[in-house]
Amino acid sequence: MQSKDSMDKHTALTERAVPEVDITARPVLRAGRIRQALLFTASAVLLALTIFAAISLGAKDLTVSTVWSAVFHYDRSLMTHQIIHELRLPRVLGAAVIGAALAVAGSLIQGITRNPLGDTGVLGINAGAMFVVAVSFAFFPNLPYGTLIVLSFLGALMSTLLVFGLGASAPGGLTPMRLTVSGAVTAALLGSMTSGIAIYFDLSQDLAFWYAGGVAGIKWSQLEILAPILLIVIVWSMGLARSISLISMGDEVALNLGLNLRRIRLLGLLTVVVLAGLSVSAAGAIGFVGLVIPHIARKLIGVDYRQIVPLSALLGAVLLVLADLGARMANPPEELAIGIMVSFIGVPFFLFLARKERRDL
Repeated sequence: MQSKDSMDKHTALTERAVPEVDITARPVLRAGRIRQALLFTASAVLLALTIFAAISLGAKDLTVSTVWSAVFHYDRSLMTHQIIHELRLPRVLGAAVIGAALAVAGSLIQGITRNPLGDTGVLGINAGAMFVVAVSFAFFPNLPYGTLIVLSFLGALMSTLLVFGLGASAPGGLTPMRLTVSGAVTAALLGSMTSGIAIYFDLSQDLAFWYAGGVAGIKWSQLEILAPILLIVIVWSMGLARSISLISMGDEVALNLGLNLRRIRLLGLLTVVVLAGLSVSAAGAIGFVGLVIPHIARKLIGVDYRQIVPLSALLGAVLLVLADLGARMANPPEELAIGIMVSFIGVPFFLFLARKERRDL
């Protein structure tokens, strides 16, 4: 039978072994999760309302009941149903998917490179895909859309390798500012070559859509190929999000936690290239979505990429659907280029970030 002293000693050791739990941390953690859930719910609802508004509004405004009936009870004999189903619905869904893809690509590249100016347009990735589209139009004008997707991916991969090669070749290695400068140089070079091909082969009219960016030409046949691939890659990106969060904290932190930096960076960059290449093949060179949206998501939800990536997808979809709606409503029945609408937000935002980065150097 144990003595009272031994029992007291055993109790003290047991209490010492049990870690102290900060009971005040639980309400804070719960409040954070509730806030995240509300933020995602609000973003999803906003996206649904934006899509519905974009389908309803245009050169011919349509009622709520007409839109509902056309979407869920399509009647080919009705002209209004044809307008919604054959014209507006594919372009609006295409804008949502492409906006999500560009925003996710921007969030990945900002996390991988720790470059706040990272974006597929700013870093010249879109320019590579655009260059290959121009070459395809010049020499192989009747390529099927599936082949154009593959070629756009290869063009985006080419420009990505060129940008990182230029940035890493400078003394001192790759830095965020060198990466941005390399991207600007690469984009200017490939853009000039694309313009030269367009002029020489008289493709200016054919490439005008890809230069300015737009989703008006997206059809169901393209969307059936494009949407599943982009959605799968976006989901795949969410799987990389935890590793990218660690990389964004610094290489030493990531290495100490056992992360294979080379492997994660390679997978992340390939993911960015796929998202950018496919988006350009369908909607042209739309910039700044991947620059602006990840910063907004980071301000709203914090620095964890497991939340940044999905929230960027939702907000990117909202931005591009609204940009397409604005392009259609600005001067009906004429349309502005969707890239112009996005640039109204993106260019001032880029200049603000560039000035901030220069001040912080």
